[in-house]
Amino acid sequence: MSLYAIGDLQGCRGSLELLLPRIPGDARLIFVGDLVNRGPDSLGTLRRVRDLGDRAVALLGNHDLHLLAVAAGIRPLHHDDTLQDILDAPDAQELLDWLRARPLAHAEEGALFVHAGVLPQWDGAQTIALAQEVEAQLRAPDYRTFLATMYGNQPARWDDALTGADRSRCVLNALTRLRFLTPDGAMDFKTKASPDRAPEGRIAWFDHPARRSRGTTVVFGHWSTLGLMLTRDDAIGIDTGCLWGRQLTALRWPSREVIQVPCPQVREPNAGE
Repeated sequence: MSLYAIGDLQGCRGSLELLLPRIPGDARLIFVGDLVNRGPDSLGTLRRVRDLGDRAVALLGNHDLHLLAVAAGIRPLHHDDTLQDILDAPDAQELLDWLRARPLAHAEEGALFVHAGVLPQWDGAQTIALAQEVEAQLRAPDYRTFLATMYGNQPARWDDALTGADRSRCVLNALTRLRFLTPDGAMDFKTKASPDRAPEGRIAWFDHPARRSRGTTVVFGHWSTLGLMLTRDDAIGIDTGCLWGRQLTALRWPSREVIQVPCPQVREPNAGE
């Protein structure tokens, strides 16, 4: 059975419907997060991916977590969110319960799949183990308590001694928000440019010299200004800016064959994460 990873959808169901017929019907699918938000049909996109059942693995991205926090009354809707249709849907609670049971990282066929990035201190096995720690809290009956503690930029550096909310927040930020690091391993959430336009002292997470996951290919999304990155053995970026009017990408693994469909421009480029 073939395996395809699919980049950030962000509510662009129309583009997904163009892409799926070009993928073999028996293929396994891994969505690398940000199923919803900013696009025109967050509700339809969420239902469509959910209805793929066991054929698909859908990772949690930062926009998916934002939806959970809004639904729990922890965060307000932003002016450019397109989540109200989900909140008003008759099956809203069913969809939200399904969403919070999704993984934050997934390993299959020798690759590690995440939404955003991996910290230098983590190898593939530790990334999965740390993701599972946080997943357990999202799936617990008191998950709202966890959601209330997950926002913030600190601690910015990983330490194996971290505990409690600080530990979970650091893991969650790396897996769903990371793009750049400082040389000493601190996460920088302000810089969203492509690596070749990064300010001095900022390193793309996959370029950090101390990165322990170099022996594993990490497939990720989240970084539309990076676009399709296929030139490395140890990292593949597949967020190709569907929301911004570029392409939606499916990557066949491990052959690295790429399938893309053109997307209508829904938002002005670089208008947000």
